[in-house]
Amino acid sequence: MTRELDPLHWLDRHGDLLFRFALARVGDEALAEDLVQETLLAAWKGREGYCGSSSESTWLVGILRHKIVDHFRKRSEISLEALDLDLDRWFDDRGHWRHPPGAFLDPQRSHDMDQLKQALKICVGHLPPRFRHLFYLREVDGLSAEQIRKLLPASSTNNVWVMLSRMRFQLRQCLERSGFGMVGEEGR
Repeated sequence: MTRELDPLHWLDRHGDLLFRFALARVGDEALAEDLVQETLLAAWKGREGYCGSSSESTWLVGILRHKIVDHFRKRSEISLEALDLDLDRWFDDRGHWRHPPGAFLDPQRSHDMDQLKQALKICVGHLPPRFRHLFYLREVDGLSAEQIRKLLPASSTNNVWVMLSRMRFQLRQCLERSGFGMVGEEGR
């Protein structure tokens, strides 16, 4: 059974979902709005190809996901030098932590889980756009490094792992500054 599309009501029915999905991934309201508009236009142009095997909203989110990936493909690579990470301070020659991350405190005793979620949301929001996109691809969408390599302009799967490590390093620093985890004197 093929489902019918209702393009006249897409914005009313799915606009909020599409906007929140895009905003969480790009971190910029104007850009999120543009991506939603591009999605609706692409859906309108491709509506004859809709086979009805998924819901209308799932189909639209799939188009939006491709628009977001295309956006990040068009952007230039992040210069690691511009991030000003003192990686030698944190990692040895083999790429292992010089000082392992501190154990997170028991959330029941020290922080409410909602505070951790809020801190993580803020920290993800402070990531550079490419790393924020990478976070959502890996940690939210659950894509493998190989799948991410195909979506991003990454030369190898190893390059994706390097970017994931640097993204997680930045998240760790931000969460520790927010009071989650323990930082020894050597990490300050």
